[in-house]
Amino acid sequence: MASQACFPSLYQHKALYPRQLMNLSSFKGSKICMSMAPSVRSGADTGVTANDELKDMMSPMSINETMSLSLASNSLLVDHHEMKVILQRVNVNNRINELKESTRTALIMSSDPTRTLELIDTIQRLGIGSYFKEEINKILEKMPKDDLYTMALHFRLRRNNGLATNPAEVFKSYMDANGELVKESSCEDIEGLLSLYEASCVGSSGEDVLSHAKEVTKKHLNKSLSQLSPKLYKRVVEGLKLPRHMRMERLEARRYIEEYGHEDDHNPNLLEFAKHDYNMVQSVLQRELVEVNRWWEQLGLCSKLDFIRDRHVECFLWTVGLLPEVAYSSSRIELAKAIAVLLVIDDVYDTYGSYDDLVLFTEAIERWDLNEIEKLPEYMKICFMALYNTNNDICAKVFKEQGISVHPFLHKTWIDLTKAYMVEVEWTKKGTVPTLKDYIENGVTTSGTYMALVHLFFLVSDGVTSENSQHLLDSYPKFFTLAGTILRLWDDLGTVKEELERGDVLSSIHLLMKERNITSEEDGRKEMVQVINGLWKDLNTELVTPDAMLLPMIKVAVNMSRASQVVYQHDDDSYLSSVKNHVQSLFYKPISI
Repeated sequence: MASQACFPSLYQHKALYPRQLMNLSSFKGSKICMSMAPSVRSGADTGVTANDELKDMMSPMSINETMSLSLASNSLLVDHHEMKVILQRVNVNNRINELKESTRTALIMSSDPTRTLELIDTIQRLGIGSYFKEEINKILEKMPKDDLYTMALHFRLRRNNGLATNPAEVFKSYMDANGELVKESSCEDIEGLLSLYEASCVGSSGEDVLSHAKEVTKKHLNKSLSQLSPKLYKRVVEGLKLPRHMRMERLEARRYIEEYGHEDDHNPNLLEFAKHDYNMVQSVLQRELVEVNRWWEQLGLCSKLDFIRDRHVECFLWTVGLLPEVAYSSSRIELAKAIAVLLVIDDVYDTYGSYDDLVLFTEAIERWDLNEIEKLPEYMKICFMALYNTNNDICAKVFKEQGISVHPFLHKTWIDLTKAYMVEVEWTKKGTVPTLKDYIENGVTTSGTYMALVHLFFLVSDGVTSENSQHLLDSYPKFFTLAGTILRLWDDLGTVKEELERGDVLSSIHLLMKERNITSEEDGRKEMVQVINGLWKDLNTELVTPDAMLLPMIKVAVNMSRASQVVYQHDDDSYLSSVKNHVQSLFYKPISI
């Protein structure tokens, strides 16, 4: 079956990362990451000393937090090395606060509209925009009266920050007599064209002005490539390949931090701030990954079932794509657990379970009754209990924090998921070739999209009640489906080679080619990218017309679509290589200050 859970890889792979992780005591992530205050377990049973663990933990902490780490090793004395580490953390923390305030001052005091917008753009690309949300939104409320470059930059920043903006109103002074946005006189302004192209990529359905602008700017930018300076050439090529709006935030932060220092007019303080912050966030992610790894080891599925693969690191990579802000620590951990269990169940349906056993397993998931599992073979009992316990733990956590019973909502996603898996099993058993529409509708569910986004709806949304959540029991929001369709299609584009090698013949690309009489796979892939671009327009529409309570979740859906494209649109022919590179960059390689 080609339509599998999209979050992990589709290859046999036992370990994607070094297993010698820090042996920290249980890390209880929270929405406010700096309230974690994890303790350090004595290293006597692992060969890792408390001092070694302190050296590995790089995030700037308060003096009290760091002292508690040292004292947790049952020593009443702080040796010279520990004190040195403490002082280093205090110095870094103080430096970050200095840089944060100087950046805030620069934002507030800047008087040049273009320079101010460029500063906002730079801050957000460097991954530190979350510190200045209030200041940024206040600045973006003002409408600059300037050149095309500035107006397009302002439009894109407003859209990316969820602020409604009418392109016809913003760009009316730049339209020609035919209502088209790009005049011939503007075509030599490459900076303006690139800015407008990037702005057009946040356009929504029905905004014909931006659709036309995208076509024209793309044509002129491609024609101009041979005449551009090396730096501008690089920016244009990268923008055409992957527009800024579609880039995964943490990976873009890493890439741009490394690039920004080579720009002639870069701000050294801003660069230093971004580097310190990236390393701090990386250390937080490392600790979260330690907790996910500990949970996975305690679950013990790999030791009990020989077909299980270690893919929880890939699961965690996806959660960072969906929730890039450091504040969502606990939510990343819980979602990674849910996705890891989903992948186990995906393997059961896809390669291991017999038809009769899968029917019983699907019924057991629907009934959610421990008495029912006695009918299951032993390996399915183990899988059921892994899901049962993980789901109940997440439900208990949400109830403790928000006072809401979410079991009916989460349970529904697992019922829908396993029933969708059975649809694929039936297709394979009967040799049925579905329509593209049926394949995609079912594939959005089997991709894990609804499961993931419903979990996050309760983990990250503010003001959620049992009453305003009832619609999730009937149908899923449109933006869930849009993000899931983008994920499904990018997964097929990125893994079709692996699928064919495994004997999976169902793919959205081939179904599209069949229905539209396309003979070349290359043409089929191009057509599929156009379908995805149309879905992005629909998703952008959701972003600019949101219910205030849903805005955080709409941004999560946008982030899911970004992660899908970045992970699956790789240059080589290996999904594994792409994921390994991202894992190393995000979790294991700090940036030199």
